[in-house]
Amino acid sequence: MTVEGILGVLIIGGIAGWIANILVKGRGQGIVVNIVVGIVGALLGALIFNALGVVAGGLIGSLVIATVGAVTLLVALQLLLGR
Repeated sequence: MTVEGILGVLIIGGIAGWIANILVKGRGQGIVVNIVVGIVGALLGALIFNALGVVAGGLIGSLVIATVGAVTLLVALQLLLGR
């Protein structure tokens, strides 16, 4: 993976994590947590969208998939932790 690719993953992950934190908790958690949530959410979102047979491409598609996955991750964590 190139430097530009890694930078793109970090930026999309950070934005998706930030959006998910705002949607689920009402505030952001910090850039590092947002990036981690966004990257893990992107993987989860890709699994969800692939299972449903939905294909989304490009920058906006990647952001939507990562955000949906990150929101799913945060909601699941809240349910498991009882918060």
